Amino acid sequence: MTEQDKAGLEAEGDIAADFLEELLDILDMDGDIDISVEAGRAKVAVVSEGPNQDLKRLVGPDGEVLDALQDLARLAVQSDTGQLSRLMLDVADFRAGRRERLAEQAREAIAEAKESGQKVALPPMNAFERKVVHDVVLEAGLSSESEGEDPQRHVVVLPAQS
Repeated sequence: MTEQDKAGLEAEGDIAADFLEELLDILDMDGDIDISVEAGRAKVAVVSEGPNQDLKRLVGPDGEVLDALQDLARLAVQSDTGQLSRLMLDVADFRAGRRERLAEQAREAIAEAKESGQKVALPPMNAFERKVVHDVVLEAGLSSESEGEDPQRHVVVLPAQS
């Protein structure tokens, strides 16, 4: 990644952070905003020093509110830059925790596929969740594919080829 690309992604993070700071002010919620660049995309995290029960309201059940906030932050970036954004937003470490739970679920499916020699289908997931599972499966030396249409789109872990 060039310095220019990194600077552009950092600028995306700054725009999203400004948007989120205004939102937190309107909601009268406390939170610190961390900006980073990871895997070729801007990452913005809203974190709290103390108990983050307030912030968890910004996550919602199964992350639906977080997904909507991420879309709004991406729109704020697009409105400012004229470019589509692949920015990732995390609130109260929800995505970090979800990533670990998904990795464990993927490892269980990998073990089952290796033992049974059969395809193993996982439950429906959003694009972020499917990407996490695909990465874990690839790292384990197997392959996977997404099947179905949203909202029922899911990952299928394929057994090793003989």
